[in-house]
This record gives sequence, structure tokens and C-alpha cells, in this order.
Amino acid sequence: MPNCLTLKKSNCKNCYKCIRHCPVKAIRFSGNQAHIIGNECILCGQCFVVCPQNAKEIVNETEKVKVLLQTGEPVIVSLAPSFIANYDGVGIHSMRKALKKLGFYDVEETAVGATIVKTEYERMLREDERDIVITSCCHSINLLIQKYFPSTLEYLADVLSPMQAHCQDIKTRFPHAKTVFIGPCVAKKDEAEHYEGLVDAVLTFEELTNWLKEEKIELEQELDNDTCSRARFFPTTGGILKTMAQDAPGYIYMALDGIENCVAALKDIENGHLHKCFIEMSACVGSCVGGPVMEKYHRSSPVKDYMAVAQFAGNKDFDVSQPKASELKKTFAYIEHRLPQPSETEINSILRQMGKFKPSQELNCGSCGYNTCREKAVAIAQGKAEISMCLPYLKDKAESFSDTIVNSSPNGLIVLNEQLEVQQINAAARRIMNIRSASDILGDQVIRVLDPAVFVNVLNTGRDVRDQRVYLAEYKRYVEQTVVYDRDSHLLIGIMRDVTDEESEREKKENISRQTIEVADKVVDKQMRIVQEIASLLGETAAETKIALAKLKESISDE
Repeated sequence: MPNCLTLKKSNCKNCYKCIRHCPVKAIRFSGNQAHIIGNECILCGQCFVVCPQNAKEIVNETEKVKVLLQTGEPVIVSLAPSFIANYDGVGIHSMRKALKKLGFYDVEETAVGATIVKTEYERMLREDERDIVITSCCHSINLLIQKYFPSTLEYLADVLSPMQAHCQDIKTRFPHAKTVFIGPCVAKKDEAEHYEGLVDAVLTFEELTNWLKEEKIELEQELDNDTCSRARFFPTTGGILKTMAQDAPGYIYMALDGIENCVAALKDIENGHLHKCFIEMSACVGSCVGGPVMEKYHRSSPVKDYMAVAQFAGNKDFDVSQPKASELKKTFAYIEHRLPQPSETEINSILRQMGKFKPSQELNCGSCGYNTCREKAVAIAQGKAEISMCLPYLKDKAESFSDTIVNSSPNGLIVLNEQLEVQQINAAARRIMNIRSASDILGDQVIRVLDPAVFVNVLNTGRDVRDQRVYLAEYKRYVEQTVVYDRDSHLLIGIMRDVTDEESEREKKENISRQTIEVADKVVDKQMRIVQEIASLLGETAAETKIALAKLKESISDE
């Protein structure tokens, strides 16, 4: 990972926004976390800009600068000309006053170094026999060429950047001085670290603003007019060209901003389509005033930012002492970064794992961050991506799993929207209502197949119905129905358990019980009649016996 970019792992939410905006796809996803691939990254800062969770952090060098200030040696600031767009209405004199309060020895404009660099560009075009010259002011563009377009390295101007040229100039005038660059670019931190001895530390505008707030130092609203400040145009698209004479015979001058445009031009150069060109390239749209560390509330004001720079810039060059060309030389080497390219068999195998068995299934939707499904498959093979990053794959998998559960459920399931239109119906529900195919009812009003009263009642009252037993006369079925209203998804879910067999069995048992009771009642009645008849007979017999005995008793008494 680049030393100047770090990642808060706990903040990463797997939104893949960083990989979608990364122009070179230098981000690896593993364990549900994004990881910046250092040897592939060009430090454009787009991942930092777009991250919605602020998971990407730029390493803060404020403490490093404070240590430099404590050494006792003069610490001089090289202030990027884009500061005028970041700090509204604040000129160089006001910035100097504020930064001196922080302990800096002095503050100068990096535009001084820009003047030195543009003068060297003019000399190269006049004196050197060059076909194409690409400006080397933007470190991200330099890294892009070094890592991804090595065949065009010969066209990259072997000249220090304005930051480096200015800091070198400062150290020439103040041999014991330490230099601190302050600007809107994360890549400058890497440039300062990689090319040692010129720039001792780099702060972003955001770091400076926070430091000033910490010390309760306010910037004064004061603009200065200096006609000898044309190089202040450098941080705008075409700003380098504005400062140049553009009179080299046979050359076409052009300015490109945004990595996509620069990549397109580099491909044209590789293919031999461009010749005799001087090309100003900036990674950021709008050039440096659109830098990743321009404070966030400024990023949406390209016209306003350009106007601020244009009104602040003069129409003549800074008065500088131009070094010899040899003192401004800077070498660029190819930076190896490429991972092994997987075979076609490996790519096709991964595509099949993603559920893509034929080209028509390769949607190339870009939701994973890669432009095509094949690019994504290559990234998976290289260990940079995971199959689960494919949104259509996850959606199909989830729907397949959901459909399996729904369709294998023994209970009928019918889902309606708030307009009571059928959105989903499973096989069990179709069997209950004698519906041949789901397409026969999907999108239609539920009244076609069911009484909507219970759904209307649940929708209006918000009270769910649970295990209500009803008879569907048109289907001659009994069901226990549950109707639930899901407010989040705005859906009504009806669950029907077919209890017709249970109800038939219950009725059968009731009939048997009723018949048994009737038989028992008849038996009891019959037994009672028999008892009564027996009792009656016994009563008559007893009476007759009593009379006979009485007569017998009387006759015995008479004797």
C-alpha cells in the first residue's frame, strides 16, 4: 500500500465505489475489505474523494512539520498556486502572515518553480529534437506512464516538477533551509518521499486548515496584484500552455485533463497516431484546482475556481534565476506491477462460477467496479476480486434461494402490492385456487381469484390477521389464512394453509359423534321403556300377590 494512503478497515462497507472510480483498478477486495495495491496505484486520490464512509485516509504529516520547525533551521513553505481557489479572497501576503505565526521562516509560491519548469519546456522544444513531449508536472500522470505505458516513457519530459524545481531553488538560496510543500495533491507526498533531498515534507490544504484552526489563526481577506505572476495559471487545465510562448516550429500544443482522456492519448501515442505534439497532462479534471485534497466544499466549483486563479494571475513571468538544464533533469524508470495473466480456460471457469455460461449472460453492468465481466474474472484469478462482488450473480442467487423456499413450501403464498395487484404466487397457492400458471394472475387484481376484503382491512388498519379459518366456496376448500403488511417493502403477504382434509376429517368425526350420541340416546330411551314396563309388570304382580296373601290370611284367621 502506498505510504501516503491508509485504509480504515472498520469503515469499509463493500460498496465498491472506490474500484468503480479507480482508473487503473488498483484496489483489491478480500475479507469484505478494500485494500489499495501499492505497486499498481497511481495516487490520483479518486478513492479518497468518492469513499462515502471516509474509509480512505491520507497520512497526515503535520507532526513531521512541527518537528522540522523545532530544529532551529529555517523552514520555508512552497505554496501551490491553487491555494487561491481553496481559500477565498486570501492572497499570498495573508497566507505568509498566517504561516509565519505557525513558525515558518517564509512562504513562497510554487508558481516560481512553475516559471522555471515552463522555461525549460520551451528550451526543449526549441533546441532538442523531440517528437512528442508530455509534461511531467503531475506525479499521478508520471506514475501512470511508468506503470501502464512504459513504451511512452521516452516522451515524458525529463524535468523536475514545479514543486521540486521551487524547493531546489529555495535550497540554493538558503542552503540550510528545510522545505515544505502545501497543496491539493496526495501524489506529491509520494513524489517528495521518492525523490529525496528536495522536499522535506508535504501538507495538504486540509491539514493546513486544521492546523490553523487548532492554533486559532484566522486568514485575512486580502488580495495582492502582481503582474509578474503568470505561472499562477499552472493549476488550471491549459494553464501551462498559457504561460508558454507556443512558438516552436511544427509543434501542436494541447492540454488534457482527467485520466480517461490522458489514457486515450497515450494509447494513440503507442499506436503511432500522434507526432510533433506538446501535451499538457493532468490527472484531475480541471487540473490541480480539481485536486483530491482541495477541501470538499470547493470540489463542485470548477468555474469559480478557474476564475479565482485567472483573476489572481498576472501577465508576465516571475523574475527567476533559471538553472542550467542539467540541474533540472529528472529520470523516470519503468515500474513493474503486472500480475500473471490467467489463461482463457481459467477465465471461462470463473465466468461459469459467476453464473455466466454464455456471452449473452455477461451483462458488463459495472456494478462490481470493473468495466466487463471478463475484466472481473481476470481480477478474481489474480486475487484482486471476489465472485460475490457481482450484483446480478448475488441477485440471481438470492432469488433462486428465495424461490426454492417459496415454491417448496406446502403453504400457499400470495404477495400483493398496495394496489392489490398480485406480485408473486407459489405453486401451493395455485393448487388451492386452481390456477394453471403464475403468469395467468401476476400483475392482475387479486379480486380475480380471492375476496380482497381481508387484504383491504389489513392495509387500512395496519393490523395483521393470524390463522383465520375461512371457507373458499368457489374452490370448495377450507384454509387458515394469515395476512401480513410489510410497510418497508409496501407489500401484503398472504399465507394460506389448506385445511380442507382436516376440516373434512373433523366433520366426519362430528358426524360419527353425532350418530353415536343418537344411537346412545335411542338405547337409553329403549332401556328406560323396558325398565318402566318391567316396573309396571312387577307392580301389578306385587299387588296381586298382596291381595292373594291377604285373602289367605283372612281364611286362616276364620278357622
